[in-house]
Amino acid sequence: MLAPDYFYVIVGGGLAGLQLALKLSDDLFFEGKQIAIIDPSSKSENDKTWCFWEKGTSQWDSLIYREWSKGTFITSNLKKQLDLSPYSYKMIRAGDFYKYAHNKLEKKDNIHFVTDEILDIDPVTQTATSKKRKYTATHFFDSRVSSEYLENEKYTKIFQHFKGWLIETEEPSFNPDMFTMMDYRLKYKDSTSFTYVLPISKNQALIEYTFFTPYITEESIYDEMLKSYISNILKIENFKILETETGIIPMTDFPFEKENTQYITKIGTGGGWVKPSTGYSFKTTESKINLLVENIKSGRIPGQDLINTRFKKYDAIFLDVLANNNDQGEEIFTKFYTKNTEVELLRYLDEETSLKEDLKIMLSLYHFEFIKSFFRKTF
Repeated sequence: MLAPDYFYVIVGGGLAGLQLALKLSDDLFFEGKQIAIIDPSSKSENDKTWCFWEKGTSQWDSLIYREWSKGTFITSNLKKQLDLSPYSYKMIRAGDFYKYAHNKLEKKDNIHFVTDEILDIDPVTQTATSKKRKYTATHFFDSRVSSEYLENEKYTKIFQHFKGWLIETEEPSFNPDMFTMMDYRLKYKDSTSFTYVLPISKNQALIEYTFFTPYITEESIYDEMLKSYISNILKIENFKILETETGIIPMTDFPFEKENTQYITKIGTGGGWVKPSTGYSFKTTESKINLLVENIKSGRIPGQDLINTRFKKYDAIFLDVLANNNDQGEEIFTKFYTKNTEVELLRYLDEETSLKEDLKIMLSLYHFEFIKSFFRKTF
């Protein structure tokens, strides 16, 4: 192979691609190595919102738009106050993250933004074919989702799909110190569906209607549910929509990581970095990138051991229950939030718990459907 065009090519300039580029650019180990970030768009719009929980401060603090230490979990029968201390729940707007990453990376002589769309990567010739030309590299970090994911019927597929409105009200309508994690008072028929509320101020909030279902619904359904929630649950009559965001996030036990090779590492959604049981990705991406970079510096294949197989099995069982009993989501999440402390459940979702702690949480969720799913996903 002749000298490659780039040492690394990052396919996709979204969350995973930019977090990876930022990590590489800050490490002297990678100084001078030419890195291309190839994406068909410039990633300048505020097209989504990322939320995550963490203790104390982090490298992202300058980007935090809002944060909360208290929240609520609501059903038709209960309202549980969530005290996240010592954690806080943090919100980052994608537009702010894109601007921060581009401003920082564009100052680096070895980082190159390329507007193009990669169509295929040949692992033998280490060549990527795009709509415009071919690119060679010693390694590709690929965020594209494999077509096999949609075609393979062996694995569970749940979609977290949602529509959100950032609204502004004429009268003070929100408590800006408390967010709503899940509100099940307004549900779509026979589904796991709920409303998620992030109050920005007394007069502004991001309100999202969210589904965890094996199917995608029509656009009109989201609008209908959002209008009903604002009018009938929040009792707000007059408001205006400032921004709209939509999303479809795969929640699956598909083994994206098996596509990692010596020369190609799948990253982001395409690498299975979205937490399968929740759809959260921001901090998960950060932890995977830390492992990936440590692998490179230690002489290992970049994609080695990025997925925790124990927690992936837990997630697979949970998703199987939802796929076969989608109307039971409220009951499952109610047990999760009411039979465990906030610290226990956040540590579990961060994959930091011991086997003994995992067993406690599993028992709190006990239902015969979990036993059936255990055997379906194990044998």
